[in-house]
Amino acid sequence: MSDLRLNPTQLDRYSRHVIMDEVGPEGQRRLLEGSVLVVGAGGLGSPAIQYLAAAGVGRLGIVDDDVVERSNLQRQIVHADSDVGRPKVESARAYVTALNPDCTVEAHETRLTPETVGGLVDQYDIVLDASDNFATRYLLNDYCALTETPLSHGAIYRFEGQVLTIPNDPDATQPCYRCVFPEAPEPGTVPDCATTGVLGVLPGTVGCIQATEVVKLLLESGDSLAGRLLLYDAMAMTFETVEILQNPDCPVCGEEPAIESIEEVSYEETCSIRAAN
Repeated sequence: MSDLRLNPTQLDRYSRHVIMDEVGPEGQRRLLEGSVLVVGAGGLGSPAIQYLAAAGVGRLGIVDDDVVERSNLQRQIVHADSDVGRPKVESARAYVTALNPDCTVEAHETRLTPETVGGLVDQYDIVLDASDNFATRYLLNDYCALTETPLSHGAIYRFEGQVLTIPNDPDATQPCYRCVFPEAPEPGTVPDCATTGVLGVLPGTVGCIQATEVVKLLLESGDSLAGRLLLYDAMAMTFETVEILQNPDCPVCGEEPAIESIEEVSYEETCSIRAAN
């Protein structure tokens, strides 16, 4: 922890944090010194970006290679109608800049690939996965597991969402995304929201839960969703947590991991381990 002190404006802005025993001035300094990489500035990324910035996370990296479309606006609330056609990372950066000058936004207008993941993830303390495709989810899971980088996973489908926190603490045992889902489903078997639709408010709930988990990790406080898969059904208005255990045969975090570098995985189709030459 550096010798960072809260100035009068910050004491006013974060006063509801500062008066909490679980946060206090030191916790707020942790947030201001923290850095988070948000992968995806869409439905899940929008609320996560908003609340991480409002909470005072000092440095946010945003990865997205897409531009704002009008059909996004029903759920991607960090963007406005005037942003249509604009890169999502630029729209999101403008929003955060107006919301909280304490938060530095680093816009990465690129697609996360095996070639770019290291240069991006290695710059940040925690990764928040707000992506919308299996290749990115597995790539982030594997790279973060190999580099012991904390990861928050979230996903949505129509009226349902799920969240899993993967602290990647070398001194603890916790399952990763591959422990629950060893390989991606066959291409074409899970339609996207452009095909099936999605309830606009659903990603707001799921993205906020992800942001909550990230804030707790930065504060080193509270119980995370490590080892628990949170399932949310918006239509039934139910939350369910399912306990999950580390799979000893997991190819990335198991007892004899088959994945020791991301080069050993084909991040296309089922994100499976490459066949030996």
